[in-house]
Amino acid sequence: MLLRHIPFLKAVFIHSLTAFGGPQAHIGMMLKTFVHKRPYVSKQELMEYTAFCQLLPGASSTQTLTLIGYKRGGVVLAVLTLIIWILPASILMGALSFLLHYIDKKALHVDIFKFIPPMAVGFLVYATVMAFSISIRNTVTWIIMGVCAVATFLLFKQPWIFPLLIVLGGITTNLSRKRILQTEQKPRKIKWWNFWLFGIIFITAGFFSSVAKNNDWPNRTPVNLFENTYRMGSLVFGGGQVLMPMMYEQFCVRPDAIKEKDPEVVRIDKDDMYTGMGIVRALPGPVFSIASFAGGMALKDYGKTTEERTLMQLVGCIIGTIAIFLPSALLVLFFFPIWNNLKKYAAVYRSLEGINAVVVGIMIASTFYLMKDISLLDIRLGSLINAIVIAGTFTLLQYTKIPPPFIVIGCLILGSIF
Repeated sequence: MLLRHIPFLKAVFIHSLTAFGGPQAHIGMMLKTFVHKRPYVSKQELMEYTAFCQLLPGASSTQTLTLIGYKRGGVVLAVLTLIIWILPASILMGALSFLLHYIDKKALHVDIFKFIPPMAVGFLVYATVMAFSISIRNTVTWIIMGVCAVATFLLFKQPWIFPLLIVLGGITTNLSRKRILQTEQKPRKIKWWNFWLFGIIFITAGFFSSVAKNNDWPNRTPVNLFENTYRMGSLVFGGGQVLMPMMYEQFCVRPDAIKEKDPEVVRIDKDDMYTGMGIVRALPGPVFSIASFAGGMALKDYGKTTEERTLMQLVGCIIGTIAIFLPSALLVLFFFPIWNNLKKYAAVYRSLEGINAVVVGIMIASTFYLMKDISLLDIRLGSLINAIVIAGTFTLLQYTKIPPPFIVIGCLILGSIF
């Protein structure tokens, strides 16, 4: 049965190698790859998945792609989709933890990636235009979109702003007078296994990490690393831009304050973490792959011989990858069937109109938030090219059938030339 899904999994793999720009830009690329090129999902479904994943903690673009796989082939295809999506970025970031001290850090910030940010803005503009056409249809949705765009731009770094706005948007349109007949619903059995697994892992990891620390277990660092990373993956809202400051505080700032009292604390050098945080933005795939790098750096000196240290660094990369993405997968696969059942009720159905309007507002704010760090108004060649890349990316996506990978390759070539 999986053979018929090979074209879809191939598309996921290509997407994982070319999805630059973070979760906001990923939406535009998903529209082009999974809606327009081959209709694996509809525009409405993709918008709904995006809104739903904003309500959950974890990696939102990863959860959205996992749901596309789930819709096409159930849990098995969802898991395969997740693995294929996260592996390239995780392998690259894990490899960086091994290579970091053998290469010139300044050389990592090469100009080949200089036009990736404006390209990401172009993808986001394209996604916003597509979402606008199906979500903004009346005065209420216009108001919701405008208010949410302003609020998101002003409070972009606050992780609670996304789920809060989505809830408020749903409540707003649910107050409308539009009548929707409530059909008779048969109770459906909820499959609790993955939610129980999520909770058991969370509690067990916390318990053993606390016991290991309080009793000063030898070789306890891998246990603490898993607990720290799994906890962050379970609780972080707002995507990679929120996760990275959390990791910096957990693995760099806090250990410096307590390293004399707790020499076994999980610790990463601040400069190394800064480098990893910069490089992950220039690589395709999920920003949460920074955890693969952090796990490797945390255990790179763990062992007596060179072979032991290499093995433990590899173990650290694996721990970081599993611990950061597992909570996202368990939560989204548990709550989505419940969400699908709830949509059949009138109150929830009316809320979808406001929720979709909120997502458009968030996308507009994300566009302007990304643009504020891109030079556009200076009288110089770089600013002109940035504007051309934004406009050109949108135009190619909107009016041609050129696949996103070729646009990405073109921007990388442009960066190597100018």
